[in-house]
Amino acid sequence: MEHNDLPTLELAFPGPERDRGVAAILSGDKTALTGLLEIYEHAREALPTAGQRFSVLDSAGRPAVTIELLDVRVVAMKEIDDDFARAEGRGYADAAQWRTAHEEFFRSEGVSAFLGRTPAIGDDTLVVAQRFRVADPTTPNPARPQRS
Repeated sequence: MEHNDLPTLELAFPGPERDRGVAAILSGDKTALTGLLEIYEHAREALPTAGQRFSVLDSAGRPAVTIELLDVRVVAMKEIDDDFARAEGRGYADAAQWRTAHEEFFRSEGVSAFLGRTPAIGDDTLVVAQRFRVADPTTPNPARPQRS
């Protein structure tokens, strides 16, 4: 598959949070990401699968890196462990810090606007936990955006 045929992936929303996420991927600190299952369902998007590649966009909408998914699991938030939390590359010391940050993001104004309501977040809230590797640090112009 050529790079311009890859679906795109946008971390968080454009701005400092996305830029930190892209930098963490490029530095090798970020090897995992999490999406709220409800966002995929609302967007009527298929869940990603292991082996799938994405062009990760920076805040300007430019391709920054190609990643390949190694593992994709739908799990309850309470099942995220310290190892996965640290693999997110955001400086989380443990799953509790990961949880606090993700609850805040999943209840954010941007997510609420997209869903049309503020989601209820709890222990049993389902998330899409993904592990990945960098497949190519730069890519040409990608195909279409994918919410993740």
